[in-house]
Amino acid sequence: MTNQLVSFVKELYQTNDFIPLHAPTFSGNEQQYVSETISSTFVSSVGKFVDDFERHIEDFTGTSKAVATVNGTAALHASLYMSGVKSNDIVITQSLTFVATCNALHHMGAVPAFVDVSPVSLGLCPKALTDFLEQNAILTDSGAIHKTTKQRIKAVVPMHTFGHPVELEELLLVCSEWEIALIEDAAESLGSFYKGKHTGTFGDFGAISFNGNKIITTGGGGMVLCKTIESGKRTKHITTTAKVPHAYEFFHDEAGFNYRMPNLNAALGCAQMENLNNFIDNKRQLANLYLDFFKNTDFRFVTEPSYAKSNYWLNAIICPNYDEREKLLKLTNANGVMTRPVWQLMHRLPMYQNAMRGDLAYSEFIEAHLVNIPSSPVEGLGK
Repeated sequence: MTNQLVSFVKELYQTNDFIPLHAPTFSGNEQQYVSETISSTFVSSVGKFVDDFERHIEDFTGTSKAVATVNGTAALHASLYMSGVKSNDIVITQSLTFVATCNALHHMGAVPAFVDVSPVSLGLCPKALTDFLEQNAILTDSGAIHKTTKQRIKAVVPMHTFGHPVELEELLLVCSEWEIALIEDAAESLGSFYKGKHTGTFGDFGAISFNGNKIITTGGGGMVLCKTIESGKRTKHITTTAKVPHAYEFFHDEAGFNYRMPNLNAALGCAQMENLNNFIDNKRQLANLYLDFFKNTDFRFVTEPSYAKSNYWLNAIICPNYDEREKLLKLTNANGVMTRPVWQLMHRLPMYQNAMRGDLAYSEFIEAHLVNIPSSPVEGLGK
């Protein structure tokens, strides 16, 4: 199987050179817009492209207000802050995630609690969340409280793994019953829809990443999706140093964050947005090709949930066992085709190893069996 996969991928990408997991595509107005930014001299955090980029994201996602940030972690940190997460609060999330999810809440002074992911989505499981809360929490006049430690359980942060939307309606119902905020880690899911509505727009806030390996990139960058105009204005204020607008005076009315996206990065984002629909079409066609390739094999290609339309940011397969996973990883990478295992589970990392957690059996299964395979858009697909 490994040799066939290497040949298949090289034929897809029409090259014998090294094939990365996910490379950016610059096929539009990127150079023109960046050059315009340089010519204007507004290359830092003020400039028309920042405003334009926020509007493009608002139009595409349907969010009330989008606020550009310097990266996805900053977007998630701001979302937690805006949701009222305080030091020593518990934030429930998934152990199967990229470390930025946990780092953002850690730097709020909050502590993670891990629950399992769902076989339906590979994202946070509603049943696992319910089980954890029923076993560990009580609902008081002040909200959900941990039975033993008396800490507030303030937020739930599901991550749309590889761009596949989580079971949002079920999660929202649980959060409503327990009076807990829902913040979507939508870092990987720009262009993914849950029952026709864009991810990141269901919770109180959503956080998107535009890192170099995402479906569109600003080099580095992020975006907070805000449920209301009012919360969007407040998010914009606190992420731009909490400076009160004035023609020349510098007055800041609270301790804000310097999370501003530079105009240079936003220019790149504006150009990328012009091709986003084509990128999504291309990646969905690529996923279908992989699906056909892995039919009638012992490897299962990960597909979007029935309720969702996914951007298929990173394609993934479930190997029949750990030995086959290791064999595939070693041989593909040795032959110039980049593959990688899923992130090491958060509760295995030294800074989070003592965090409270529920049963993580399916997360551990995925850790031992999943491999990501090349997912860059392929020239000619989706046009």
